Amino acid sequence: MALELDTFLLRELVAAIILFFITRYSISSLLKNPSRKLPPGPKVWPIIGALPLLGNMPHVTLAKMAKIYGPVMYLKMGTCGMVVASTPDAARAFLKNLDMNFSNRSSDIAGATHLAYDAQGMVFAHYGPRWKLLRKLCNLHMLGGKALEDWAQVRVVELGHMVRAMYESSKQAGYFNIGDYIPSIAWMDLQGIERGMKRLHKRFDVLLKKMIEEHTATAHERRGKPDLLDIVMANRDNSTSERLTLTNVKALLLNLFTAGTDTASSIIEWALAEMLKNPSILERAHEEMDQVIGRNRRLEEADIPKLPYFQAICKETMRKHPSTPLNLPRVSTEACEVNGYYIPKNTRLSVHIWAIGRDPDVWENPLDFTPERFLSGKNAKIDPRGNDFELILFGSGRRMCAGTRMAIVLVEYILGTLVHSFDWKLPEGVVELNMDETFGLALQKAVPLSAIVSPRLSLSAYAS
Repeated sequence: MALELDTFLLRELVAAIILFFITRYSISSLLKNPSRKLPPGPKVWPIIGALPLLGNMPHVTLAKMAKIYGPVMYLKMGTCGMVVASTPDAARAFLKNLDMNFSNRSSDIAGATHLAYDAQGMVFAHYGPRWKLLRKLCNLHMLGGKALEDWAQVRVVELGHMVRAMYESSKQAGYFNIGDYIPSIAWMDLQGIERGMKRLHKRFDVLLKKMIEEHTATAHERRGKPDLLDIVMANRDNSTSERLTLTNVKALLLNLFTAGTDTASSIIEWALAEMLKNPSILERAHEEMDQVIGRNRRLEEADIPKLPYFQAICKETMRKHPSTPLNLPRVSTEACEVNGYYIPKNTRLSVHIWAIGRDPDVWENPLDFTPERFLSGKNAKIDPRGNDFELILFGSGRRMCAGTRMAIVLVEYILGTLVHSFDWKLPEGVVELNMDETFGLALQKAVPLSAIVSPRLSLSAYAS
C-alpha cells in the first residue's frame, strides 16, 4: 500500500512540474512585448526548446537553419535563450560593436561546472579583476610574443624528438598515426555526459594536484628563470590585491591543457588529410619549401614567413575545418538590439564559425580546398587573429582565445615540419579518404588519419 502511495505521489509531482513549466511558458508567450521583436528562429517545444532539433551534428543543423531564418537567429535551448550569428557582419555586430556587453562566458554549462572547476579558470570566468589577472599572467609568461620567443628553443628540441621518432618508424613500416605524435585528447567525450565529466574531472584533479606538488618541491631549481606555474604560485602566495586560490591555479592549468592540444592537433590533421586528398597541393608545398629551405636541414620558424603558399594552406584549413565550429558561448550582461532585433539580458551568444567559413556569399566554392584563394585579391590580407570576421577561428574582442598567437605558431611550425620532412601517401588499399566530421570538444575527423610516410631530407637533417 505504501509503495502504491509513493508511486501515486511521484506521478502527481511530475505532472505538477510539467504543468507549471507549460503554464509559465504560455503566460510568458502571451505577455511578450510586441514592440520587442526577437530574431527569427524555428518553432520549438515547451521546456526542452530546440534541443531535439540539433541532432549529433549541431553545427551542421544550425548552418541549415541560418539559411532559412537569417544571419541572426534566436532559439530556446531548454529554458535558456540563445542567439546564433552566422555571417561576418552578424559576428562583427556582436563581437566588435557589442563586445563589452558580451564579455562574460556562460558559466552554467556542464563543461564549466564539472570539468573547469565551476568556472574558476580563465576560459569561463566572468569578465573582471580575476579574469584580467589570469589573462595577464598567461600573456606575460606563456602566450605572449616575448614568452613565445623565450620558449622557441624548447619547441625546436621537442619537434626534433618527434621527427626522429617518425624517421625511425618510417624505416620499419612507414605507417604513421597522427595521434601517436601530436598531443590530442580526442578520446574525451564532452557531449553532455555529465557523469563522465565528473569522473574525468577527478582524474584530472589528481594529475594536477600531483603536478603542482612536484613543481613546488623543485621550484628552487628554476630560481632566476621561473616558468608560468612558478609565477602563478608566487602570485597566489604573495599577492596583496586580487588573490588566486589553488582551485584557480588548477582550473587555469586545465584550460591550457585542453584548449592548447586538441585544437592545434585537429587543424594539423585536417590539413594533412586535405593534402593527401589533393596531392597537387602537397607537391606545390614541397616545391616551395625546397626552394626556400632545401633538403639539407629541417624547417625553422624563421622560414615560415617566406612560405606564402604553405601559410595559405594553413589559413584554408582554418576556414574549412575550424577546430571549434561554434565558439564558446558568451552571455549578454544587458538587453540590447542587433540588426533591429531585441536581444534579452542573459541571452547566450554562439558565433557560427563553421557556417561563416562555408558561406558561398563570403567564399567562392567554399566546399573546395583551395589555398590559392589567400594568395591574391580581397582575401590576400585576411588574417585569423580576430580582426577579419571572415576568418575568426579564435574569436574576437576581449574574450578571444588567449592562445591565438601560440596556436598559429604551433600549427605552422609542426605542420610545416611534417610536410617538409616527409613524403605522404595513403595506406595501400585506401582509394578515397574519409573526410567525415565528428562533433566534440574540437571538430575532429570521424576516422583518424593514417598515412604512409617516407623521409625526403638528407640523413643529417633527422639527426639534429
